[in-house]
Amino acid sequence: MLGANDGLLSTASLVLGVAAAHGSHASILVAGVSGLAAGAMAMAAGEYVSVHSQADTEKADLKREKAEQVADVEGEHKELAAIYVSRGLEPELARQVADQLMAHDPLGAHARDELGITDELMARPVQAAMASAASFSVGAMMPLLVSALTPLSMLAAAVGIASLVSLAVLGTLSAWAGGAPVVNSVVRVVFWGALAMAVTFGIGSLFGTVV
Repeated sequence: MLGANDGLLSTASLVLGVAAAHGSHASILVAGVSGLAAGAMAMAAGEYVSVHSQADTEKADLKREKAEQVADVEGEHKELAAIYVSRGLEPELARQVADQLMAHDPLGAHARDELGITDELMARPVQAAMASAASFSVGAMMPLLVSALTPLSMLAAAVGIASLVSLAVLGTLSAWAGGAPVVNSVVRVVFWGALAMAVTFGIGSLFGTVV
């Protein structure tokens, strides 16, 4: 949702800024497509670097944990049992659970219960980068499609209205998915979206030149 929201708002604002500067229909579309490509790549690169750093940290933690298990097997058993006791198990049962899990997959047991690392939640940089780029692109397509299908004389109004409606829809979906108040979420995202588009439209109007 956040990626789509960013793609929609940044592309719509860019399109409105160029339109306000009396850009031609072609120049508006070129600017919008360029903004989509640049934004998607920036999102992908930023997400890749961030998640890759997380993946490197996870690998280092697992390497250190593996070395600790080699150096002090009994201590690792006690450490895992203590974790289960802190979660509500009786000491004897916690020791039995720790012993059985350590016998089956010692590194996996400590990765999951001590470090909070699981196969499902492990950092995947490429997947994260692709997801960010895709969500940004999906959001950016809406103002681009409106720009391509609307006459130049009506383009700014059409893009502005369609973008605000789309932002309201995204705000509703985001609030629903997160269990947050829908009205507050919609008002917040529409207000800041309208402000961002108004600012870029104003800047374009001040320049008033053909791009």
